[in-house]
Amino acid sequence: MRQSKVDKLYAGLKDLAEERRGKLDERHRLFQLNREVDDLEQWIAEREVVAGSHELGQDYEHVTMLQERFREFARDTGNIGQERVDTVNHMADELINSGHSDAATIAEWKDGLNEAWADLLELIDTRTQILAASYELHKFYHDAKEIFGRIQDKHKKLPEELGRDQNTVETLQRMHTTFEHDIQALGTQVRQLQEDAARLQAAYAGDKADDIQKRENEVLEAWKALLDACEGRRVRLVDTGDKFRFFSMVRDLMLWMEDVIRQIEAQEKPSLNLLNGYFVSFLGTYHLVEYMNKYLVLIKAEIHAVYDSFTTCIELGNLLARKLLQLTEKRKEMIDKWEDRGKWVIDRILEVHQFSRDASVAEAWLLGQEPYLSSREIGQSVDEVEKLIKRHEAFEKSAATWDERFSALERLTTLELLEVRRQQEEEERKRRPPSPEPSTKASEETESQQQWDTSKGEQVSQNGLPAEQGSPRMAETVDTSEMVNGAAEQRTSSKESSPIPSPTSDRKAKTALPAQSAATLPARTQETPSAQMEGFLNRKHEWEAHNKKASSRSWHNVYCVINNQEMGFYKDAKTAASGIPYHSEVPVSLKEAICEVALDYKKKKHVFKLRLSQSRRCCSLPTSYLELGQVSHPGAGWR
Repeated sequence: MRQSKVDKLYAGLKDLAEERRGKLDERHRLFQLNREVDDLEQWIAEREVVAGSHELGQDYEHVTMLQERFREFARDTGNIGQERVDTVNHMADELINSGHSDAATIAEWKDGLNEAWADLLELIDTRTQILAASYELHKFYHDAKEIFGRIQDKHKKLPEELGRDQNTVETLQRMHTTFEHDIQALGTQVRQLQEDAARLQAAYAGDKADDIQKRENEVLEAWKALLDACEGRRVRLVDTGDKFRFFSMVRDLMLWMEDVIRQIEAQEKPSLNLLNGYFVSFLGTYHLVEYMNKYLVLIKAEIHAVYDSFTTCIELGNLLARKLLQLTEKRKEMIDKWEDRGKWVIDRILEVHQFSRDASVAEAWLLGQEPYLSSREIGQSVDEVEKLIKRHEAFEKSAATWDERFSALERLTTLELLEVRRQQEEEERKRRPPSPEPSTKASEETESQQQWDTSKGEQVSQNGLPAEQGSPRMAETVDTSEMVNGAAEQRTSSKESSPIPSPTSDRKAKTALPAQSAATLPARTQETPSAQMEGFLNRKHEWEAHNKKASSRSWHNVYCVINNQEMGFYKDAKTAASGIPYHSEVPVSLKEAICEVALDYKKKKHVFKLRLSQSRRCCSLPTSYLELGQVSHPGAGWR
């Protein structure tokens, strides 16, 4: 009996010991996993610091070095990190499959580790793309600088010598043809640079886009100047060759004609005795006539042989004469324009000086009359008062003669009229609304907008503006709209331009122009337009540019207001009513935007993607927002 009881107690103690050993083993394996997870998370955090760097490089060589170093870093991180993550996941799966008591905690550690690893890989991918974009930009700058330098070197190597004779000109023409063939390679590089600039301008905005355009324009201007210089030198060489060819042909033809004349004059005429001898027989006479005929035919054939040379020489001479005539006419036109322009400038300067002289004389007369007008003498007797009255009447008569002079001073000069006209044209151009841009998706956008407005109980045109006004892009609304309580208020401009003052108009009209133009502007509306939709959304940026991912892709709860097909972001309803944007962000235009349900995103519910023309945003609708009944599903009416 006692032995049986002891055996039972021993068996129970043994079971308890085994259970205790199993729990301790589970705890040991749990702490081992915890240590591995902590070490790996710390390693991932250290790698995230490097992957999250915002250094983009100062020049082409610097960004190339950064790209090579980060490529090695990404390769090492991917190989080592993936192996360690797989090991930890295998350990966690073994503990979970073995029925560990802390399986929920282990699964949470595993999910957190995998999410941190995925975030690190995403940061590495983002950093790789950012460095690639920076590499393309700095490579464009480097190529533009190199091509510009090569163009300048080619321009400096273009000689100015035109040759001193026909042979020299022909040699220079062959050299210039070779030079033009050599710069064709530069033309290919310039065209490639233009393609790169167009691609980069689509990806960047602001100062970067302006800098890219500036570099491209510098290269294009230098290339155009080089081509113009080559064309001008080719034309000058052709003209110089024609000139020397004309002189050479004239010299050769003159020498040939002198030689022919000398041969004709040197030919001996048959004497009378010889003729009498020939007359004796008919055969002798026939030989003499035949000899003279052959001689004349030979000279005539030689003259006809050089007929084409005469024609070519005459044509070259006429060409030179026409060019000389064109030069004379152009010189006459230049002198006539210079004389007309000089006369116009002299007349305007004379007009200004005459006005200055008349104004000085009038001012001196006014200053001379000021002591009399400021005098307080009113007379002490009847005689003195009568004298003062007569004196004042004489002053009034004298002042009446100055009315015409002061009226002439009030007239605007020609230069002032031109300046007023220029200011009025500039103000009219600023007040004129921009023309709407054509779009192939206009019908689709109008149809979707009308469907959305029907669900709200009101019909508005595209972008919340009248159809004839159109909707300019956000970058073009700086001069035509301004923010009032968080909503854009479109200005309208008067269609009637102010009349241009005539030369007889009052000079005071010039000072009244700003007040008149301000009075013609429409008054600003003080009432805030009612929003079509508003509420809280969780927002997450995915892209900042065409090929540039956002540096921060965390979820943020923001208050959104949709008005006139523009979405504004605010901290809450109070800041939205006050018109204070979230982080000073300008409203984004929903025109040409595409909204779709994010079916591939599983971490949150009710997620939709809003793709704009310049970036991509990922937003999450809360359940309470869906319960308002304003949208039937997350993607309705957002296109």
